[in-house]
Amino acid sequence: MYSGRTILKGLLAFMTAALTLLGLASPTLAQDSGPAIFGSLDYEDPELEEDIPAVGVVLTVSGADGFEATGTTDDAGEFRVEVPADGAYSVELDIETLPDGVSLRNPDNNPLETEVNDGRDRRVLFPLVLGEGGDDGGSSTFSGRRIAQLTAEGLKQGLYLAMAAIGLSLIFGTTGLTNFAHAELVTWGMLTTYFFNFYGLAGVIGFLAPLPPPFGGGVNLVFAAVLGMICGGALGWFINRTMFRPARRAGVSLIAQMVMTIGLSILLRYFMLYIFRGGPRSFGDFAAQRAKSIGPIELTAKDMIAMGLSVVILLGVGLYLQMTRMGKAMRAVADNRELAESTGIDVERVISQVWVWGAALAALSGVFFGLDQVKWDFGFRILLLVFAAVVLGGLGSAYGALLGSLIVGLVINLSTLFIDAEVKNMVALVILAVALMVRPQGLLGRAERIG
Repeated sequence: MYSGRTILKGLLAFMTAALTLLGLASPTLAQDSGPAIFGSLDYEDPELEEDIPAVGVVLTVSGADGFEATGTTDDAGEFRVEVPADGAYSVELDIETLPDGVSLRNPDNNPLETEVNDGRDRRVLFPLVLGEGGDDGGSSTFSGRRIAQLTAEGLKQGLYLAMAAIGLSLIFGTTGLTNFAHAELVTWGMLTTYFFNFYGLAGVIGFLAPLPPPFGGGVNLVFAAVLGMICGGALGWFINRTMFRPARRAGVSLIAQMVMTIGLSILLRYFMLYIFRGGPRSFGDFAAQRAKSIGPIELTAKDMIAMGLSVVILLGVGLYLQMTRMGKAMRAVADNRELAESTGIDVERVISQVWVWGAALAALSGVFFGLDQVKWDFGFRILLLVFAAVVLGGLGSAYGALLGSLIVGLVINLSTLFIDAEVKNMVALVILAVALMVRPQGLLGRAERIG
């Protein structure tokens, strides 16, 4: 039998190595001048089976106070347009300057709206294709390439969701509490990682500025992610210690505690809005990264490494729950709290550990989601997805949360073959309703007699 400490040390070592590789795989762009909007344009030639840069394409950037500037792609298909300050900008690609036979894959996204924050460069994407783009009907909608790409995106989303859903499911299993504030822990991990990536503790405590990072300045995303995960676990411990442990001892009903989580969710969400403001942002170490083709699928290096790391972490969580004393105690409390307590298990200690590790996993989930974009209300946006995954898999079941997350991620992304991508999250509500009507105990849950 492996000890919990041995498994956790192994996971931490692997995470450090993988995140280091992730950082090396994503070079940042130097900023010798002011902020800029940049990107690269290329298209795949099926005969040559390689990406061809689109040279000489003209793009126009416009912003507030009548600002307007143009840029042209170079021999590598790259462009860069400097902007005067932070703010919202519109980027329009002149389709007349595209190479012959090349068009925008999504012509409706031209012009593209974007926002520059914190004086950082902002990358924009204009996917190009040979032939006519934007065909929503016929065989192109159901092409094997598109189905493969949506499947990959669904697996990525499902793996990231699973790390958040497992914590929510275990908290419900050990306490019976439906925690509506759990998604804010995802946002907390995302934003604290961003904070450590850019500012360090000096961003809050100014006199620490002369000290080395992470006290006096930002650190590499590898270390920022670890610090964000620690902050997530610390917040989980604090919430349980100061709110829900006293509520349990005072005999507060689960309904009242659930209402407390709703209030806590609103409080945390607008606290984070007040501190971090409302604009979308990006981590500093991933300003530019081009997707790599793997057969019909296109994924960036950061996505491939993050997905692989997610699989290893989830396997580690499974091993922890199955092979360690604390993991078995967590499952015992989730199965039958009274019986577990009668056998000598310290239930309150187990619940505290569940809050810490559940919040830490949610925070790490936020880091992986933040590789695409950092938003102050991201947790609220995925709250329905997390609940749909947990209910579908079975409330209180960690393995059910994993299975439910993968199914939700795949179904939501593949649903865009039939419906508009803007309303794809509606599918999660359908999954939630169908699961409650057909199998309310979930796929891996157990039916219980009531009364």
